[in-house]
Amino acid sequence: MSSTDGKTSNGAATGPTPSKKVKTDNELDNSGDNGADLSDIAHDEASADRDYDPETQKALEEIDACQNDIDALNEKASEEILKVEQKYNKLRKPFFENRNELIQKIPNFWVTAFVNHPQISAILDEDEEECLHYLTKLEVEEFEDIKSGYRIRFFFDPDNPYFENDILEKEFHLGTTGDPDSKSTEIKWKSGSELAKRLKELGQLQQNGRKRILHDSQRTFFTWFMENGDASADDIAEVIKDDMWPNPLQYFLVPDIDDNPENGELGEEEDDDDEEGAVDDSVVVLEEEDVEGEDEVDDDE
Repeated sequence: MSSTDGKTSNGAATGPTPSKKVKTDNELDNSGDNGADLSDIAHDEASADRDYDPETQKALEEIDACQNDIDALNEKASEEILKVEQKYNKLRKPFFENRNELIQKIPNFWVTAFVNHPQISAILDEDEEECLHYLTKLEVEEFEDIKSGYRIRFFFDPDNPYFENDILEKEFHLGTTGDPDSKSTEIKWKSGSELAKRLKELGQLQQNGRKRILHDSQRTFFTWFMENGDASADDIAEVIKDDMWPNPLQYFLVPDIDDNPENGELGEEEDDDDEEGAVDDSVVVLEEEDVEGEDEVDDDE
C-alpha cells in the first residue's frame, strides 16, 4: 500500500495526474503566466520547439482532451473501489473474529504458520521462535480510511517469560501528508532471557535517538518489530497483512517433507529390500552351480 497511489490524506482518490493541455504557438506567446510552475514552463517550451502542422496540432489537442476525460473516469473509479473495499472490510470482520476463536483451540498455531512461511522464517532466530510459542492471536486491522494505513496486533500469553506486554502493536501510516512512517509498542522486557537482554539493548539505542543500521544477516523478527522506518517499504509487514493474515491455514498445513515416501523412511526400506533381493539371487545361483558340480562327479564315478 504505497503513499503514491494518488490519494488525498483522507482517503479520497485523486486519480492520475491530469494531462496538460497542448497549447498552440499563439497561446504560448500570449500566456504571460508568471505563476506557472517549472513543469508547466518545461512542457510549454517543449511544445514550442516542435513545429506541428495544423492538422497534427489539432489532433494532439483532441487526444489531450480525451486523456483528461479518461483521467476523470479513473478518479471516479478509484473512489468507487475505495467504497467497495471499505464495505467488504466490515463484512469480513466477523469471519476473521470467528476464525481467531477457532485458531485459539489449536496449540502453537501461529508459531507453526510463521515457521512454515518462507519470508518470515528467514528472519526468525531460535530464541524468537521459542518466544512465539506464546503468541495466542494475530489481528490485522486496516484504518477506516484504508489508504492511510493499518495496524498489526500480536497477542501473547501474559505468563510468557520474555516481556510483560499482553499485546504488541505496530501501526503503519501511509497518508500523503508527510513521509510514510510506522510506530510500535515499547516492549517491557523481563530480565533473565538472552533474547530479552539482546533486544532490550537495541530498544534503548532507538529510544535515545541513535539509529542502528542492521545487515540482512542481523535482521530478526523483533528487530523488525522495533525498527520504524519507511512504512511503504516494509516487506515483512506487507507479507503479514497481504499473505499470512488472509489465509494462515495454508502455512500451518504445509506438509512435512519427511512424510514424502520418495525422501523418507519408506524409500530407505525399499532400498533395503532391493539389497536383500540381490543377495538372495546370488545365493540361488551358487546353489545351482554346486548342484551341477555334484552331478558331474557322479557321472565320472
